[in-house]
Amino acid sequence: MMSNTILYIGNDLAKNSKYNSAMETLSSLLITEGYAIVKSSSKKNQLLRLINMCFSVYKYSGKVDYVLIDTFSTSAFYYAFFTSQLARLFNLKYIPILHGGNLPHRIKRSPSLSKLLFNNSYKNIAPSNYLKSEFEKMDYKVAFIPNPIEIEQYDFKSRKKLTPKLLYVRAFAKIYNPKLAIEVLKILKLTFPEVKLSMVGPDKDGSIKQVKALVTSYNLEENIEFTGVLPKEEWHKKSTEFDVFINTTNVDNTPVSVMEAMALGLPVISTNVCGLPYLINNTVDGILVEKNNPEQMANAIISLIKDNNLELAINARKKAESFAWTEVRKEWIKILS
Repeated sequence: MMSNTILYIGNDLAKNSKYNSAMETLSSLLITEGYAIVKSSSKKNQLLRLINMCFSVYKYSGKVDYVLIDTFSTSAFYYAFFTSQLARLFNLKYIPILHGGNLPHRIKRSPSLSKLLFNNSYKNIAPSNYLKSEFEKMDYKVAFIPNPIEIEQYDFKSRKKLTPKLLYVRAFAKIYNPKLAIEVLKILKLTFPEVKLSMVGPDKDGSIKQVKALVTSYNLEENIEFTGVLPKEEWHKKSTEFDVFINTTNVDNTPVSVMEAMALGLPVISTNVCGLPYLINNTVDGILVEKNNPEQMANAIISLIKDNNLELAINARKKAESFAWTEVRKEWIKILS
């Protein structure tokens, strides 16, 4: 057996999407610690990806110490289930990393599969205290290790005066409710005619068509831009042109883009769902509002700008520093030693 070798099962699509996923970040950081990482799979087709993942478990079964498995709540849940059961067959220590904000609902919908997956793992890792808490309610043992960020790559911009320039960094997908951003923009224009919104991210399920139709119906074309996907470095650079980060999601765990915004010095206003209240301390290092409530989100943004509340961003940066690899690495090394 090769020493300190890990098979990492997940959607290894960073090259295709331009996004640095949690998988890409953690893999890179573990490599710096001396671990050899084999990743699977980069196949775009979902069926081919599953086949490739399962084949990787078989191929590396006698050569790896651990199998890390990114675990989501929708169709990708079955990637985790099938690869975990193959890992059991080959007596491999597998570690589900819980990413899906809807995983508690998945467990309720698929109790038998969930027991096979989570009760037979070497460890279950939750990147949020929300999922740790939810899993423990269902009698699963879970360790909390936050998604790491390389804090030295995040330049904190100290803002002097907040302006109505909003940034959205998320896929266009129904569960992330991007239409809420447009409803908020419409309300804000009444107070701030110069308001700007930049929406960064790929279209996942056709939602962008609905969003653009809403923009047209509200005559907001002059107030918005759609950039498509931007590599991390590019949207970080772009973030210096904006003063408020909005997160409109209906379902979420601990979104890395929100953690990154906190690290960059952008005040964050987010819906109060799933893992977000475990990440954001309301009115201390961010602001939480009801989901799908454009008036409440717009009013929170107006108050933030008029009060010029710069303390939020300073406190958020301090919290982001607790997600630095220098802190998180200790927990991973403990698990993998």
